[in-house]
Amino acid sequence: MSIGIIGSGALGSNIARMLARSGIPATITNRRGPASLAPLVAEVGSSITAGTIEEAASADIVFVALRWVDLEKVLGRLPAWDGRIVVDATNAVEFLDPNSADAKDPSNPLAAYGIKVVDLGGKHSSQVFRQLVPGARVVKAFNHLDVRVLSQPQVSGGRRVLFYSGDDAAAKADVRKIMDAAAFSPVDLGALDVGGPLASPPFGPLAAGSFVKLA
Repeated sequence: MSIGIIGSGALGSNIARMLARSGIPATITNRRGPASLAPLVAEVGSSITAGTIEEAASADIVFVALRWVDLEKVLGRLPAWDGRIVVDATNAVEFLDPNSADAKDPSNPLAAYGIKVVDLGGKHSSQVFRQLVPGARVVKAFNHLDVRVLSQPQVSGGRRVLFYSGDDAAAKADVRKIMDAAAFSPVDLGALDVGGPLASPPFGPLAAGSFVKLA
């Protein structure tokens, strides 16, 4: 089963490191083109290849690891998903310029962390996300942990917990296989409308901490 990663920032690159560590091949892409990914590919090894966005998006399972503000622009120009699995690893936050007025806004409790919540009009993020990938089987996952620990699934004698949710049982099972292969401890939170908000930063109650399942 082929895997693509759209986005090579902190999230996308660490998903690539996680997969490479487990010997799972994938194609990663970004807006700057395959040549810009040469240092990452050299670091992680030959199981990860750089490709175009169309190549990454044509995989059986596609990780979307983009900034929220870029989602519509990038996903809106891709062809139909035709039932393929799309992993929504995004969070509805905007990263702030540290010198901007927003970064010093006393009414924003997250300004100290350099982010602010995007107003989605009462919807949770995956409700909006799935509208951008019509025809895809969406699984919400890989969004609630600090991206730096994605390549460190085992800690303190146990395995880090990864939450996931979605409305298609087969799609969730395939994503769970990746989590198992990467040595995480997967926990199914149920349907997308239930599990998505529970594990989505910054206010999801299950996104506040890093859980470890002891052996």
